[in-house]
Amino acid sequence: MKCLSCKGSIENKLTNYIADFGDCIIVVRNVPSQVCSQCGEKSYSYHVSVRLQEIISQVRSLVSGIAEVNYSEAA
Repeated sequence: MKCLSCKGSIENKLTNYIADFGDCIIVVRNVPSQVCSQCGEKSYSYHVSVRLQEIISQVRSLVSGIAEVNYSEAA
């Protein structure tokens, strides 16, 4: 598979996803991602994207400030 931005090679990796809401920052660690080896562009499968939004919604309703969640433990 090739990167849509630069046509570099795509690799499957675990990365961190950061959601910054101004009054709340949520870090989701070890998220399954597709990362371009050339430009570093990250993308997520549909399933992972949906689950990320669910995790972020749940965590945001529980905390203010900074929260850190491991994707595999929340999924």
